[in-house]
Amino acid sequence: MPIIEMHLMTGRSVEQKRAVAAAITEAVCTTLGVKAETVRILVTEHGSEDFSVAGMTAGLRTERQQESEGI
Repeated sequence: MPIIEMHLMTGRSVEQKRAVAAAITEAVCTTLGVKAETVRILVTEHGSEDFSVAGMTAGLRTERQQESEGI
């Protein structure tokens, strides 16, 4: 039973999450030769202050980018 764990930033629509789940399931079934009923996908969403790269949260990175663009 394949279990796929996917982490996303908040803000994706229900339709987008459903579409990616379907696409991933299809890819796993094709490449691993398993039935769709055995594929599990766990989606964890993170807010902009719950995810960071190089010590800077995504929220702070967005703020600084907007400042540099004069937004």
